Amino acid sequence: MTSLNGKTALVTGSTSGIGLGIAQVLAQAGANIVLNGFGDSDAALAAIRAIGTEVINHAADMRNSKEIEAMFAVVHERFGALDVLVNNAGIQHVSPIETFDAQKWDDIIAINLSSGFHTTRLALPGMRTRNWGRIINIASVHGLVGSAGKSAYVAAKHGLVQHPVNRLNN
Repeated sequence: MTSLNGKTALVTGSTSGIGLGIAQVLAQAGANIVLNGFGDSDAALAAIRAIGTEVINHAADMRNSKEIEAMFAVVHERFGALDVLVNNAGIQHVSPIETFDAQKWDDIIAINLSSGFHTTRLALPGMRTRNWGRIINIASVHGLVGSAGKSAYVAAKHGLVQHPVNRLNN
C-alpha cells in the first residue's frame, strides 16, 4: 500500500466491523485516523493506537448535517486537512414496504446516503485545493440489485453507487 504518512483519513461507521478494519489498514499505511460510529469507541481507539498512529473519535450522528459539519471542524482543527474520506456508515432494516417504519426509512436514507453527500461536500473543496484526495463510497451488492424487504437500503446504496463523486475526472 502507498504510504499515507502525514495524511488524515476519516472513516464513517468505523468503531466496529468493516469500518474499523478499513481504519486499521489506513493507519498501518501511516494515516492519522478519525473514527466515527455507534460502536465501542474505546476499543476502536485502542486498536488504532496499537498501530502507532494518531487517532481521534468523533461521535457525530450521521443523520445530522450540523453534527457532520462539527466533526469536520474538529478534523481541520486537529489535523489541518482531510485527505481520505471513506463513506462507510450504514444501517439496515428489513420489512415489507406497507409495514416499513417511516422513521427507520428516514434514518437509513440519512445515514446510508445523505451522509455521503454531506461528507463529500465538506471534503472535496480542500482536496481540490491541495490537488490530492481520495473519497471512497462503500455500498454493497444492493447498490446494483434489489432485494425483498430492503427498499430503503437498496435505494440508499444505489444512490451511493451513482454518487457524482464516482465520476470525477480530476
